[in-house]
Amino acid sequence: MKKGRPRKTRIVRNDPITRQFSPRGRRGRPGYRELKMEEFEAIRLADFMGLSQRDAAKFMSISQQTFSRVIRSGRKCLAGALVRGEIIRIQGGDFKVEKTA
Repeated sequence: MKKGRPRKTRIVRNDPITRQFSPRGRRGRPGYRELKMEEFEAIRLADFMGLSQRDAAKFMSISQQTFSRVIRSGRKCLAGALVRGEIIRIQGGDFKVEKTA
């Protein structure tokens, strides 16, 4: 039985166009890292679209502190995959898709 507050579902506005990125030029089978959907959305909002953490957190219907933890985790995942030449798979997480009009 889990203790503490229940996790709030994160809002993701659009599915990613691509769900996997693979490095080229590496021999053998590289390992992989899983980038959660909410981490992808946080990176998209803050780094790609340039929203502030406050605005991006509102967009995802979560607190700014939670957003900060989600984006930190996503950036660490991406950095690890780039440094080690691993595959990045976008999947999983605790989210709900709400399409934009």
